[in-house]
Amino acid sequence: MSKDLQKRSYHIQIFFILAVAFLIFKVAQLQLLDASLKEEAKNAAVDKVTVYPARGSVFDRNNKLMVYNIPIYDLMVTYNRIEKIDTAKFCKILGITKDLFIKNLDKNWKSGGLSVDGKYSKSIPFPFLSRLSIETYARFQESMYEFPGFFVQLRYVRGYPHPNAAHALGYLSEVSPEQIEESKLRYKEDASQEVFAAGDYIGATGLEAFYDKELRGKKGYKYILRDNLGREVGPYREGAMDSMSRAEPGKDLITTIDLSLQQYCEELMANKKGGIVVLEPKSGEILAMVSAPYYDPNSLVFNRERAEAYKRLNADEGHPFFNRAVMAKYPPGSLFKPIVALIALDEGATELERTISCSGGYILNGRLGPGCHNHPTCTSIGMAIQHSCNAYFAHVFRNIIDIKGYTNPSQGLDIFNRQLDLFGISRKLDIDFPQESKGNAPTTAYFNKIYRGENWYSPYIMSLGIGQGEMELTTIQMANLAAIIANRGYYCIPHFGKGFRENGKSKMVPINDKYTTQNRTDIDYQYFGPVIDGMEQVVIAGTARASYIPDIPICGKTGTAQNPHGEDHSIFFCFAPKDNPQIAVAVYVEHAGSGGRMAAPIASLIVEKYLKKGLIAPERKYREDYVKSVNLVSKPLNEQL
Repeated sequence: MSKDLQKRSYHIQIFFILAVAFLIFKVAQLQLLDASLKEEAKNAAVDKVTVYPARGSVFDRNNKLMVYNIPIYDLMVTYNRIEKIDTAKFCKILGITKDLFIKNLDKNWKSGGLSVDGKYSKSIPFPFLSRLSIETYARFQESMYEFPGFFVQLRYVRGYPHPNAAHALGYLSEVSPEQIEESKLRYKEDASQEVFAAGDYIGATGLEAFYDKELRGKKGYKYILRDNLGREVGPYREGAMDSMSRAEPGKDLITTIDLSLQQYCEELMANKKGGIVVLEPKSGEILAMVSAPYYDPNSLVFNRERAEAYKRLNADEGHPFFNRAVMAKYPPGSLFKPIVALIALDEGATELERTISCSGGYILNGRLGPGCHNHPTCTSIGMAIQHSCNAYFAHVFRNIIDIKGYTNPSQGLDIFNRQLDLFGISRKLDIDFPQESKGNAPTTAYFNKIYRGENWYSPYIMSLGIGQGEMELTTIQMANLAAIIANRGYYCIPHFGKGFRENGKSKMVPINDKYTTQNRTDIDYQYFGPVIDGMEQVVIAGTARASYIPDIPICGKTGTAQNPHGEDHSIFFCFAPKDNPQIAVAVYVEHAGSGGRMAAPIASLIVEKYLKKGLIAPERKYREDYVKSVNLVSKPLNEQL
């Protein structure tokens, strides 16, 4: 063997001797010197426990708290760690029956955790009993070591200091198996997306749903050691792994809602059905939104009574879960006439000063079309708005549809609908709120289908010109129309979110600049003035004169939607003051008669309350008392619930 080869062999032997010595040293250190590992060896169970963050609170525009967090305790269980326990004592501590104990452990087992078909894994913790009271939690905590496999987990649910704005705020629900599977698919596409697990809470409706991701925050995890009795010994590896997955609290949501105004609007709509939307015209910020009947959001707090309360509300004949402010589609009635006037003027289909006679309604071929009430002959479009003349606007609407000739109504309707689209009609406004309806403005294709290819003409559809027929709007669309007229031709998308505030910080970060962008119509600015003058006369000496306030110039329009099944629906929209408007309101009250009878008084009281900083003039107090006293449902909602 050469000297080089001997030398190389010697080096290899030395290397192996050193490696073996090092390994022996480490084994000795682990076995004899490291006490922490001895302790871990005794505590073979290492649990990965979810840490749920505090959900962001919700505030009104004046920083009044509307939604806060309530800590609750869920009793979790890992099935394959359950040992023989005193079932009688266990049930007594928790206040449950043995049958419920058996039922809550009787799962459809399948390895891998909760799946879309509702199957569970025996090695993954799942909720055994949710929402323990503090007293029950304290009792169980003292004896938890007697029940291996069970542990308590801290959660947060919602609380409400005020019984208002339930539809706007929304509520939470537990994630469904379908939502869990959807979250897994999103995670595969984007690793930053959170994966839901059984028992997680998610925003189900309202702002809780729309801003769920920001409010929810991000779950974290901690690793804990448990002894053979299931008792927590301490953090695994002194919490070294916990820092890599800390929980992140949700952001606080600052809304545009004026809580005091919201409360007042709900008082006015007590024992009625319908909707109210109040906007700040220039910004599109929603000051109040009411859907009646409404309910106390505290009734859906996660507790033992929630299921029964939900069942009761869901079965109520008033359908309090149905949001009439953004979901219900209503005929707008005569409040649609100012929009018809603006489009007709802009398209050159009529003039500002034009006399159209009315003999109790629109006469066509010797027959009475849309009827009308008694009023003076209208000599201008502003006067026609003041007296809400059906004959006048039937003529004007027909002029729009026939603008390309009587035999070409489809072209005229297309022009009309193009303008309506710029007003936010027949489509969603894209507000920051789920389940928004888009209303309905019938198209040429619709009428071609209805008449099955036969010719149709402007007289066939002239009811659209007075807000009847197939024309339908949501209450929030009506409020937005009032804002457009108040702004002389533009609107910002109505929205609830003003900004987010990071946990522990005072600075608010605006939500989205799309809500500050001005969306403009094509109507020439010069035509808004005469229409607004007519709307002012509606309140001074027209169909809403009973709602006149001497020192607040209100511009509005009444509407009465025909109801073949009973009393007509009362409608009104307005803005105030006439110059530099600060508020726009839309009110829709079902089965309340004419617009001037109920909707207009409600709207005028809202305007006065807002602009007068909460004050109602003594001479108007009787009007407020009357509105609050009117009951248009079979019995008060609090008795129904």
